[in-house]
Amino acid sequence: MNAVERLSVFKTYKLYVGGKFPRSESGRVYEVTDSKNNWLANAPLASRKDARDAVVAARKAFGGWAGATAYNRGQVLYRVAEMLEGRRDQFVREVADAEDLGKSKAAAVVDATIDRWVWYAGWTDKIAQVAGGGNPVAGPFFNLSSPEPTGVVAVLAPQESSFLGLVSVVAPVIATGNTAVVVASEKAPLPALSLAEVLATSDVPGGVVNVLSGRTAEIATPLAAHQDVNAIDLAGADEVLAKELEIAAADNLKRVLRPQPVDDWTATPGIERLTAFLETKTVWHPTGSLGASGSAY
Repeated sequence: MNAVERLSVFKTYKLYVGGKFPRSESGRVYEVTDSKNNWLANAPLASRKDARDAVVAARKAFGGWAGATAYNRGQVLYRVAEMLEGRRDQFVREVADAEDLGKSKAAAVVDATIDRWVWYAGWTDKIAQVAGGGNPVAGPFFNLSSPEPTGVVAVLAPQESSFLGLVSVVAPVIATGNTAVVVASEKAPLPALSLAEVLATSDVPGGVVNVLSGRTAEIATPLAAHQDVNAIDLAGADEVLAKELEIAAADNLKRVLRPQPVDDWTATPGIERLTAFLETKTVWHPTGSLGASGSAY
């Protein structure tokens, strides 16, 4: 008996907002192709309304995520790395297509990406010791500084590094207790949309990361001007767009991380992206009377 030839089941990529997978409210999609202009998939073309919905979801999730212990956030992020490892072959295929790489080079990028996620997961309960501490003061006081998350952060993912660059800008934002609205690479959004599926099946609460695909400028403009977005990372913006978004962000004094050229995403990052979206809370506390014998405590 001849084997029955079956039709392939094409994957439908969707946005990721508030822990759910909606299509764009506009119903629009755009074609994603590889370097040889071969069709890969239709990706949702997010609208201004989708961006606003994502901000609402991120704000709703912020209190619980920021209030979780740093150790718990580290456990949750490590679980994401476990799930990425389990879907490694899928990401190798998607990265190879997205970045025009051979299978071995794509596999190296995916391995580096998973390792990068683990690296940031390990920082969740350590960054406070590095970014905070006791301050010397001239008086009978304890003066303690501790880092706290900024809030809702809009992240424009790098355009060329569709997976490693993406994780390198998203992981530090949520590791420190912020929530994120991520605008995927316009040219190569599929790894980002697949990462959303991993986040949904891990322990990351819905709304902590929201992933939008489409025209970077169209989505980023309302995010930069949004009064409930506290900060924006312009990694995926070109020079002209970055300038426009900086001006829009100034309206509510957003923190802005300007585009920084990265020659090699595989290089071990510092902690700059961890501290970029942290606020410092300083507390003064009396030590009691200090006499010849020391503190009254």
